[in-house]
Amino acid sequence: MKKNIIAGFAAIMLLASCKNDKKILDSLADYNNSMEQKGYHFGDKLTLPGEVTENAESISISFGDKETSNLTIDPKFFTLGDNPVTFNIKTKGGETLTQDATINVFAKSPEKKMSYEIVAEYPHDPKNFVQGFQIEGNTIYESDGQNGSSQILKYTLGTTTPLASTKQPQEDFSEGSTIVGDKVYQLTWQSKKGYIYDKNSLKLLSEFSYPNVLGEGWGLTYDGKNLIASDGSKLLYFLDPANPSKLVKYIAVAGSSQAYDQLNELEYHNGFIYANVWQKPVILKINPENGEVVGTFDFTNIAKQNTKGSDDVLNGIAFKGDNMLVTGKNWPKIYEVAVK
Repeated sequence: MKKNIIAGFAAIMLLASCKNDKKILDSLADYNNSMEQKGYHFGDKLTLPGEVTENAESISISFGDKETSNLTIDPKFFTLGDNPVTFNIKTKGGETLTQDATINVFAKSPEKKMSYEIVAEYPHDPKNFVQGFQIEGNTIYESDGQNGSSQILKYTLGTTTPLASTKQPQEDFSEGSTIVGDKVYQLTWQSKKGYIYDKNSLKLLSEFSYPNVLGEGWGLTYDGKNLIASDGSKLLYFLDPANPSKLVKYIAVAGSSQAYDQLNELEYHNGFIYANVWQKPVILKINPENGEVVGTFDFTNIAKQNTKGSDDVLNGIAFKGDNMLVTGKNWPKIYEVAVK
């Protein structure tokens, strides 16, 4: 009889413990869900519910191979945008509980709505599926995509006749490009390699493979020290131009209430990175130090004059002095706008 009483008591305790564990996890899940949209900023403290803290002996957060017991949003562990994490809770009853969550980190200051005025229009060859776009002097350097018609070319602004061009192999889908000194660097979409050309003749000089972390080649620019590449995610990757296979660092990009992914064509100008968002008439102005979006351009009125389908979208950013040049895939025009 005594054994039955003990067994019954143990069963009751186990049931109570299971109910308490469920209460802890449900409370943590509700908290995470409520904060996912609101998000955090760097330096914020995670104020977990009492059901969690009062029943926990210790709490830690793991990020794959990293783990911390500091419940502050620390840039050593968190990036801007979405951070998939796992909460590890050791209860006072000796149980270890885990709860997966997404912690969104946003920029502190709202993005400025940037205004502009169209000051000039230039012809653009509508056959060109623009992927990379830059200007030096009065010469446009352009990378065009699509398998079988990918190329790098240059032409004088105001004309559409190439001064020089080099085509890529059938299997390559060319992407972003940028000028570094007397060379032009060009990415490919899924071939996991890039090309380097002589700037004057566009003669192919060499090719390079991507760092493994770079999933695909999308946009490319140069900040005077590093190449900066995008791969369609929220991340921008800084590469060594002397060895583009080497990753220097990366940053994640977010505004004050959302993370931005699908980052595509890039341009660096006066200390900021400009990136268009794939299939949206939007260009972001990004602080390269921390990935914060400090401004946004809405080019809806320009895009709707040139976009008839799903592919002929805004995709081309260059700076002519302090004025911005914008164009798109298969667009018949290049627009020069004065930024206000």
